Parts: sequence; structure tokens; C-alpha cells
Amino acid sequence: MQIDMHYYGTYAMARAAGITAANARIIATAAQYVDDNVAGGVLKLTDGARIPHEPTAHHIALDQVHEMMNEDDQRQVWVPFHFLPGNQGHDYTERLTCRSDSDIAKAMLDEAILRAEAGEPCTLERMGITAHVYADTFSHWGFSGVSSRRNKVDADSFKFDGLEPDLEMHLDRKGKAFFDRFGEQGGLWSNIKSLVGEQGALGHGAVATYPDIPYLNWSFTYEKAELGTAHRNNPDGFLKACAALYAFFARLAKVRPDLADRPGRGFAAIEPAVKAVLALHQDKDERSEAWQDAARSGALFAGVEAIPAYDGDAWATTLEALDEEADSAAALLQPACRFHLAAARHRAWVLHELLPDHGLVVA
Repeated sequence: MQIDMHYYGTYAMARAAGITAANARIIATAAQYVDDNVAGGVLKLTDGARIPHEPTAHHIALDQVHEMMNEDDQRQVWVPFHFLPGNQGHDYTERLTCRSDSDIAKAMLDEAILRAEAGEPCTLERMGITAHVYADTFSHWGFSGVSSRRNKVDADSFKFDGLEPDLEMHLDRKGKAFFDRFGEQGGLWSNIKSLVGEQGALGHGAVATYPDIPYLNWSFTYEKAELGTAHRNNPDGFLKACAALYAFFARLAKVRPDLADRPGRGFAAIEPAVKAVLALHQDKDERSEAWQDAARSGALFAGVEAIPAYDGDAWATTLEALDEEADSAAALLQPACRFHLAAARHRAWVLHELLPDHGLVVA
């Protein structure tokens, strides 16, 4: 998913569930920041404390190719933050495949709620990170966060249903541009094959950004014959994601009423507006504005109000300003710092507790 869902859609679901505007903004910013946090480092504080900040994503750029193709990095970044294993099937690589709304994903939600109820200081940031990972299961299912032949598809098999000819041509051009740049399996750049020696595709790179487009009905065929043809109804998946996120935030409001300021509207009340946003045949910027329009019209919240614009850059700027200028107490007041603490906790818990508890050892 992209910023229209990870920030604006997440904010909308949190606010509609009764979470305060200020808290919904932190949750939604954390959810989108998972995709934007690509730089590592250590925040050094004046009292001698340090807060490591490791990437939760890597941008598709040549200066991050090694990280994306590094097996250890895939298991530390892509698996816990973007392609949560569904643990279904028999062989190991099949069990690594992400599945929509899996039992493992639901256990992840339960843990976040449990930690919130216990008063974890990073509650809002962890809720946002969890929301990102959970939402991605509704779009990333069928692919895994490690380079695998199971992620490879027939590049000539894409079919799109119900699109205007101009829009279908636009998507086709974007897809071809993506594959021209990164190779037909998205993640197998021809100029670095010799460096990584990998014969599998990473994540959903083999299908470009098609899983992230909420209005798309489409299909493709995997290269592995036994996997067959996949038919994807993105509008249905995204709507289910919104309903599930709303329920998640309603649970938060119940166990932490101090984080809310009004009763939730109930998802049924906002479902028509959500469907209308998801059905919009536009790019992510226009889709983000559609969430804004729905909020300003009164269709989403109890009152008429805007969704504040995403400003993840401010979090990165905050970290730079605090480095060697603030102590631990001052740092912990900042959502940007708490995000990195929450991300570290999430990563460690997923890789070393959640997955092993389900019989799956990844890292």
C-alpha cells in the first residue's frame, strides 16, 4: 500500500474509531514512516544514552540495492515490516509467504493491544507500525519478503478488468517503465545479478506496484506452474483492510479511553465513503486528496474536520536536531524517537517470539 492508505486511510480509521486527532496523527505518521525510514544510525544523547535507529524500509534505488538483496537484511526489514509470513503450507518458503489477515497477523494485533493496555510508552507509534504491517497483509498476500522463485511471475500474463482504455494504457506504461528499470522480476536488476547471485524475485517486485492500487481488479500467472493464476480484487481487499483497521483502533479506544475523545461511529456508517475513495481511478496523490475531501465533507468523522497533511520529514529533522543536543527525557517526548524504540521492539518480538511461537524461525 501507499501513502493514501498508510497515512490518510489509517488516520481516517483511527479518528472514526474515536481516537483523538492528535493521537490519530501520530499513529498514521508512524504507519507511513515505516516506508520512509530508510536511514540507519544512532541518536547520541547528552546524558550518555543512545537510541539506535535502523531502517524499516529501503527505497528502490541503486544506492540501496545491496541492502535489498542482502538475505539478512530481507529478514530484518521486509519480513517483519512488509511481508509478515502467513505460516501456511508445507515447505519453508511457502510458509514465509504473506497471507491476508492470517492468524499470525491477528496475534500481532493482540500483542499491540496488550502492550497498549499495559501502558507501553511507545503505544501510539507501535500501533502505527502494527497497522502498517497488518494493512500490508491485505495487499501483499501471495508474496514473501525474501528472494524466492515463488515470487516470480509471467511478465506477459497481466490482465486488468473494467478499466478505461486510457487508464489501462497508463498502467501498462508505468509497469513497463518499472520493469525496464528493475528487470521483469522487480528486484533482479540485470546489472547487479553477478553481485548478488540470486535467482528469485523479492517481495511483489515482479508485479510492480499493482498490489498497492486500491481500485484495481487484475490477474497474473506465477512462473511456478503449481501456483497457477492469481485473481486479485484490490477494492475488496482494501475495504476489508479498512474495516479491520477500524476494529483495531476501536479496541485501542476501549482499553485506553484516555487516547480517545468520542465514541466510534461504527464502520457501517462510514463504509459508503470509504468505498467511494477506494474506487477512485487516480494516482496516490489524488487518492490522498479524496480521503481529505471525505473528511471535510463530514462523511468520515462525527464532525467536519480535515486530515492534517503527512509530514514525515519533520520526524527525520527532529532526530537530527536532538542528536548530541538533548537528554533521554527530552528525546522520549518526541514521537520520532519513540518510533525507533517501537520499531526495535516490534522487529525483535516478531522475529524472536511471534514467528518461533508458530514454529517458524526466520532470523
